[in-house]
Amino acid sequence: MRASGVPLRQDQGVNPMLITIVLTVLAAVVVVLTRVRLANDDGGAGRISIPSGLLNTHTYAGVPALLLWVGYLVTARGDGSGSALLGWVALLLWWVTVVAGLLILARWLPAKGRHAEGPQADTWGEGPGLSILAHVGLLVGVVIFTAFVATGSL
Repeated sequence: MRASGVPLRQDQGVNPMLITIVLTVLAAVVVVLTRVRLANDDGGAGRISIPSGLLNTHTYAGVPALLLWVGYLVTARGDGSGSALLGWVALLLWWVTVVAGLLILARWLPAKGRHAEGPQADTWGEGPGLSILAHVGLLVGVVIFTAFVATGSL
């Protein structure tokens, strides 16, 4: 029962907008935490260091993607009438962010050579699990965003 006294219907299901809002919040967390984790001079955990340009691409595409995407969601009314251009530009920026994020995962690839060292640790966790979860999750989220925009589900 809702606070308004109207009973909840169990057959309503989860709509695309609710899925999109949850995935948008998670995508924002990925963009921000990637920047926070890798912004210091030692480059964060991993086997190899990542160029700052790649991290900057992830951040400088991810933040505008998030802002434009939220603007698109605010204008969407559930009938596909949101600003289509805004949605497609946001999606393009999300895809740039995803590619940069997946390239950031390269820091966990084994380094080869006589002087190669083991992976550098940090306080965020052991191994690449958190990074893989975040960036593959972002990929899945952007695939879902793209499908919803393409089908007019938002």
